[in-house]
Amino acid sequence: MAKLKFGRYDYAAFVSFFAYAAGVMVIPVALMSLSADLGFSIDEGGDGGMTAAGVLEVARTSTMVLSMLLCGFVAGRFGKRKTLGGTVALMSIGVGICAIAPVYGILFLAMLVVGFGQGGIEGLATPFTHDLHPEEPGRYINFTHSFWSVGVLVTVLVSGALLSLGVSWRVLVGAASVLGFIAAATLLGPERKGHEYPEHPEPIHWSDVASHGKDILRRRHFWLFFAAMFVAGGGEFGLTYWIPSFIQKNFLPEAWAGGVGTAFFAGGMFLGRTGWGHFIKQHQLKQLVVVSAIVGTVITLSFMIVTNPWVMFGLLFVAGVASAPFWPSVQSYCATRLKGADTTMLFILLSCAGIPGCGFATLMMGYIGDKAGLRIAFLFIPVCYIVLAAIIGFDWFRLTREEDDTEIADAAPEQP
Repeated sequence: MAKLKFGRYDYAAFVSFFAYAAGVMVIPVALMSLSADLGFSIDEGGDGGMTAAGVLEVARTSTMVLSMLLCGFVAGRFGKRKTLGGTVALMSIGVGICAIAPVYGILFLAMLVVGFGQGGIEGLATPFTHDLHPEEPGRYINFTHSFWSVGVLVTVLVSGALLSLGVSWRVLVGAASVLGFIAAATLLGPERKGHEYPEHPEPIHWSDVASHGKDILRRRHFWLFFAAMFVAGGGEFGLTYWIPSFIQKNFLPEAWAGGVGTAFFAGGMFLGRTGWGHFIKQHQLKQLVVVSAIVGTVITLSFMIVTNPWVMFGLLFVAGVASAPFWPSVQSYCATRLKGADTTMLFILLSCAGIPGCGFATLMMGYIGDKAGLRIAFLFIPVCYIVLAAIIGFDWFRLTREEDDTEIADAAPEQP
């Protein structure tokens, strides 16, 4: 298997994913302090504070979807590199507003801006990498997505430690904003002659972009993967978002403990994505997703009975390894199955399923947590994972039948 080779724009994508993860995760890690400061308690049995925290994610993910639907048209006109860099900068502006928000309402509005920027990152980062390495996209996409996990890992460890030392959550959120501007500069800086990003040679008219979208939406097979992305996003992010609060409420109350728990999960995801990026072959993606989802189901069900925090941390690490390939592998596998589809628009539309799945899971887990406790809310995760295994397993079965039918047709004697 060929060695992975990276250039400037690979590193730009890595930094962008890192900054994206920092912008997403700094809020849930600081949620206990933030909610107390802005007046919406997330104590169980309280006044709906966990639901309010979930609503913040609905705000973010709703504008993410809108941004993803628009970013393909903008990228067609101005190119993926400039559009991706602009959306990273917009995310950073929103995160900066979060850092100075005086009340919940301003925080909510800031999250709308954050989501609009992050939607462009989510919609374009995968096709951005795909176009850099069209020969083996699955490997490079998995590896690039691993920097989401690196960003989560560093953010939760550093933020948890600094919060425990008394550093204001506003300082941490502001630092995440600065990191995003660094990522934007990496993308938007002057290009070196002979090392330009491989943009489409001519601007793509909006009608052509729309035509690509219509072609994909008319394929019934696409909607199977759309559903898979919804539950994959919901399971992975619902777990990521609520881990800090879950650890602090059920195991150890200190902020560092919530950060360590999330770090174990993120560390497992990083190991999984970098590992599969190095070793997985394109035709093995379906097996990888199904087996990982089944393992993830078993692991997350065990959360219901664990009482020791260090056992919980170990299980979170394994859950991270299991969850790692879901998002990038479902997208790349879908591109393989939907032959002839425009990959940029395909990845954008798939993300338009995964991101609402993130928001829906976060909100539902917050609502269940208010009513029955956060431990019960975590049952939502294995439900998502087993549904994902069933969907991709069904397509794997369909693919096997198609291959058998092709072999039979090839073996049949020609009719005179």
